Order: sequence, then C-alpha cells, then structure tokens
Amino acid sequence: MVNEDRKYSKQILGKTVVSKTGKKFGEVGNILFEVRTGEILHLMLKNPTTLADNVDLEKDEQGNPLIPHSAVIAIGDYVVVSEEDIL
Repeated sequence: MVNEDRKYSKQILGKTVVSKTGKKFGEVGNILFEVRTGEILHLMLKNPTTLADNVDLEKDEQGNPLIPHSAVIAIGDYVVVSEEDIL
C-alpha cells in the first residue's frame, strides 16, 4: 500500500492545475506535507500562469505559489481545484 501511495504521488508531479471552469494555474512542481502525519498540505506550482501570479496565493520561501490541498476537487489527467477555495 505504501509503495502504491508513493507511485501515485509521483504521478501527480507535472500535472496541469486547472479550476473547475478550465482556468490554468500552472503545473504541480512539488507536494508539501506534514512529516509527522503524512497529511498533504499544499501543492507547489511550477511554471505558474499569469492568473496564478495575479491571485493572492500563499507562497513558499522561494516565492513559489502554493495551492492548498483542501482546494483540490479531483485528480486525473489534470488536478482540478475549486477556484472559490483559493481566491
């Protein structure tokens, strides 16, 4: 089971992050999680779009935009997020 979770996590990296209405935010560059519990906290964006740059998203120490995991609705070919939960 643990190996399946790792494989699944690796499959998320590089996926395009879009809103329910199809607005593109960027790609998943990294997954930030709580070390003690393994809880996913944020998805770090790489190659953020101008939309992601113009929205007041939380940023990491390097200035990369972060999408809260609570905003993720679905993961398939894309990572779909609720725009209302991040704006």
